[in-house]
Amino acid sequence: MSRLTEPLRVGRVIGDVLDMFTPSIKITVAYRPNMQVNNGFELMPAFITVAPRVEVIGGDMRTFYTLIMTDADAPSPSEPTEREYLHWIVTDIPGTTSNSFGGEIVSYEIPRPVIGIHRYVFVLFQQKGRQTVLPPRWRRRFNTREFAQSSGLGLPVAAVYFNAQKESAARRG
Repeated sequence: MSRLTEPLRVGRVIGDVLDMFTPSIKITVAYRPNMQVNNGFELMPAFITVAPRVEVIGGDMRTFYTLIMTDADAPSPSEPTEREYLHWIVTDIPGTTSNSFGGEIVSYEIPRPVIGIHRYVFVLFQQKGRQTVLPPRWRRRFNTREFAQSSGLGLPVAAVYFNAQKESAARRG
């Protein structure tokens, strides 16, 4: 098992959201310059109110990627009846660049976990060509696997996730 997918398997991202895959590209996701997303780390909602910068490390500028961000635990981890909730989609990201070079087809929605610890998953797929991915009809009960299949994306090439929970007044300050 790949050391890159082990945290995704342990955190049940592989299983609940994704099928097993072999990473072939590296991505870095950062909220603010000093707040990089690492598998399983917790980020406080107050710091994730603006879309992160996502760097695609690898590929080339003639290869395009789709980035998807979902909440794997909507509305609550103990009863994820709306798994997954779609927070963001950016398409046509050229290799070796960032999300700012792609096109946002579903705008970034701020994560607002209400109950429990939620897993927020970023998944990168390689596209077959430019402008081949269309926006889904809804955010609720989004299914990354089904969307990838219907969009001709295949298996992911990279993924990373973080945890977040509702902030209490005591945690904020």
